[in-house]
Amino acid sequence: MAGGTLAGHDPMAAARADPPRPPSYWQALDSGRLLVMAAAIMLVAAAFTGMAIQGHVRNVSAAFAFGGFIAFGEVLRLALPGGREAAPIAMVGAMAYALLIGLPTPGSAGQPFGPHINPNAVQVITVTAIGMGVGALPHIAAGRPSGLTGMCTRLITIACLAFIFRPLVPDVFAHLYKQGRPDLWELEFAIMAVLLLLGWLIETTVGALIRADDVGARFWVAIRDEMRLQWQLGLAVGASVLITVFATEAMGLLELAVFIGPLLVTQIAFRRYAGIRATYLQTVRSLARVTEVAGYVEEGHSRRVSHLAVAVGRGLGLPEPELLALEYAALMHDIGQLSLRDAIPGGATHLVSSAEQERIAGLGADVISEAGVLDEVADLVRCQSWPARGHDPAPPLGSMIIKAANAFDEMVGPSTDRHRSAAALDRMRQDPVAFDTGVVAVLAEVAGRRVPSRL
Repeated sequence: MAGGTLAGHDPMAAARADPPRPPSYWQALDSGRLLVMAAAIMLVAAAFTGMAIQGHVRNVSAAFAFGGFIAFGEVLRLALPGGREAAPIAMVGAMAYALLIGLPTPGSAGQPFGPHINPNAVQVITVTAIGMGVGALPHIAAGRPSGLTGMCTRLITIACLAFIFRPLVPDVFAHLYKQGRPDLWELEFAIMAVLLLLGWLIETTVGALIRADDVGARFWVAIRDEMRLQWQLGLAVGASVLITVFATEAMGLLELAVFIGPLLVTQIAFRRYAGIRATYLQTVRSLARVTEVAGYVEEGHSRRVSHLAVAVGRGLGLPEPELLALEYAALMHDIGQLSLRDAIPGGATHLVSSAEQERIAGLGADVISEAGVLDEVADLVRCQSWPARGHDPAPPLGSMIIKAANAFDEMVGPSTDRHRSAAALDRMRQDPVAFDTGVVAVLAEVAGRRVPSRL
């Protein structure tokens, strides 16, 4: 029949009528995040079931006070370098609630209540989960990420502490209180310090597992980076928890309102550090765009070289501080071309003489050195033109990575054609003097997937 072709039999019409659907939120999650979320959901379900069986809340005023403290901390959570997030005030409140033995009674000279009124592990998890959920609502209302993975990680940490410590309260501390032991606070301090260290290790390990899945890093590198980044914040949180617990046992719940001030000052300091680092990266990205806008290199070249360089650096096991310097240097590796009267065709510096490459790299390094705070980045840019072998001194590993990533992108560009990529890699393998063989081997592994940088 004329004009009788059905849309359902037309592949083009079918494609137009039913475009491919993007993956759902759950499909986009990696297995590590799903496992953490599943564990947190089971904990919350078990806690709410336990509270329903228990039938009442022990010490309602403390539950509301610490729950509000946790919610307030979640509202003020921090964005840390590398796309991480933390809620130090919320963790102080949740850990202090999990480790609290008792509250003072009126006229008791600071002696705490009997342990029977203190929360059990089920109640600690319930109050923590509710506080975190309430604190996340303003973020959701403002269109910001809910931070679900971070909250689940923190909840798992608190649950581990509560399940270990809360049974000790009636079994150990109640007996010691009856004996009037004067060294009770020393035992309490020692046990709490050990548990806080354990909690920090749990949170750091879970964070490293998720980080390794997110960016494709090796686990031992990820956990080393997490410990290096988190130990200062963990030390501040641990000290704050100990102060909060002992002060609350002596002063009561009013201490929570008094202690919020120093915690806010500490958090502002960490927020300022994260803001400075974000400003540096934004400035570097803006500088990297200058060569593209001026027509010296192709659009997107600096960004692609940066992504490739960071991916290769991760594959070689570089720690995060070195990856950050590598990212900065890769973004600005072509800034020396601004000194050229005539642009190199396509910005392909690997086609010019070695002397010209070294001159361009040196000029770019001099520009970066003027900032006064990026000397390591300037060194990486200065040495990027050096051959991998036969040069004295030998170039840094980061410089060899930039040299290989730059040459690869200049030969391949934004193309995803496998034959073109294979030809570029073969050409680099045939020149083991200019390009490090280990770097090229890792580049061959990551070039196809073009892993994005999440530093």
